[in-house]
Amino acid sequence: MTEQEEQELRFVLAQLKEEHRDLDTAILAIESTPSPDHLQIKRLKKRKLYLRDRIREIDDQLFPDIIA
Repeated sequence: MTEQEEQELRFVLAQLKEEHRDLDTAILAIESTPSPDHLQIKRLKKRKLYLRDRIREIDDQLFPDIIA
């Protein structure tokens, strides 16, 4: 992996982590309303799971497990 590719992955990783945190905030805000939209909460949680998986994939690319 080139240095430029690594920098790009780190940038994407930072964006994904930020979006993941933002989804936490959004979900909490919706859940705290008097009548929360359960369908929207479900969609946001599904998106959050997708982001978690992408974050793990990129982490694995940047920091591979090397068994010596």
